[in-house]
Amino acid sequence: MSSTTQAPVAVPGSTAHTDGGWGVVPIQTRSERPQSYDPADFGAPTGREVNWKHTPIERLAPLWQTDAAATRTAGITVGEHVGVEVDSLAPGSAPRGEVFTPEDYPAALAWVRTPEATRIRLTSGVELSDPVVVDVVADTAATFTHLVIEAEPHARGTVLLRHAGPALLAQNVEIIVRDGAALTVVSVQRWDDDAVHAAAHQARVERDGALTHVVVSLGGSVVRVNPSVELAGPGSRAQLYGVSFSDSGQHLESQVYLHHKGPHTVGDVLYKGALQGESARSVWIGDVLIGRNAVGTDSYEANRNLVLTDGARADSIPNLEIETGDIAGAGHASATGRFDDEQLFYLQARGIPEAEARRLVVLGFLGEIVQRIGIPTLEDELMAAIERELEEGAAA
Repeated sequence: MSSTTQAPVAVPGSTAHTDGGWGVVPIQTRSERPQSYDPADFGAPTGREVNWKHTPIERLAPLWQTDAAATRTAGITVGEHVGVEVDSLAPGSAPRGEVFTPEDYPAALAWVRTPEATRIRLTSGVELSDPVVVDVVADTAATFTHLVIEAEPHARGTVLLRHAGPALLAQNVEIIVRDGAALTVVSVQRWDDDAVHAAAHQARVERDGALTHVVVSLGGSVVRVNPSVELAGPGSRAQLYGVSFSDSGQHLESQVYLHHKGPHTVGDVLYKGALQGESARSVWIGDVLIGRNAVGTDSYEANRNLVLTDGARADSIPNLEIETGDIAGAGHASATGRFDDEQLFYLQARGIPEAEARRLVVLGFLGEIVQRIGIPTLEDELMAAIERELEEGAAA
């Protein structure tokens, strides 16, 4: 497929603006981000671009410094379920590309270097009682993958993406929620300490459909998972949740985009993160656009970060654009801080030692997101993993 963007008009004697680099005028709104299926239209990031300036480019660079002939596709294993069909889609084979158009260099590379995308299709009317578990296996060599998750009309179910082990991975996830369907997609990143993972999730929700999207990042050197959701159909809904725990040297990032396009849509975005250790880093950028036809919209986004030690840093940037005055409500919030002294005092006044009080505060803080996943065994597993993170940090 060819580029979906027009080349910028050059002004004699001018240079590209550092905020985006696609012309002399900086990108004014999230919806104006360039899109293309051709990696050459983006070029390798330098770190000056608006969507890369918070990311450690040097740690991601091996993804695009590897020759195409030496790259490989990720291994995908999908659990079997009645009412769930799995097949492969070449570029140009619908519905691959119906929703997804790359917005950055690694996503474009993943598009062209994944000859066969894996499609997971929840057939019309199916109601799954157990999640469809998808194991993604990468490698320390540059690895690419494109995954299509499609919930047909009135289907209901959960798809769980599990990432573990070593990785140097660029990943695209394309999510299509048809009329009246209700889909939950949970992406869990529990990579090895030196893993690098750049993922772009793009979704569209049609009439009266509902999507719950959850990002859980607990492992890896650099993990960048960027969800983008378009509420296209009237009455569509999206809940976008995220939880992360960044240790010393880790960079965990999510750039979230929620586009209210259809009328009477509802969106709820809540990401929470905890950080401990020298140079622990998290980045959250939340963009919400309420389009001119999205009358009756109700939308809210928030990011909360708990800094546990000196030397850790959380960047949090919420943005809200509204193009119509006929809405039910819209708002955004961001907060980053240390332990609430009143909470600690309350617990210690009841005989709980300080270390245990701190543990309870962190578990309660992050547990709010974990408990929304809706998979009890996974929730228990993640809470235990967070406890181990805290214990290891205390022992360090």
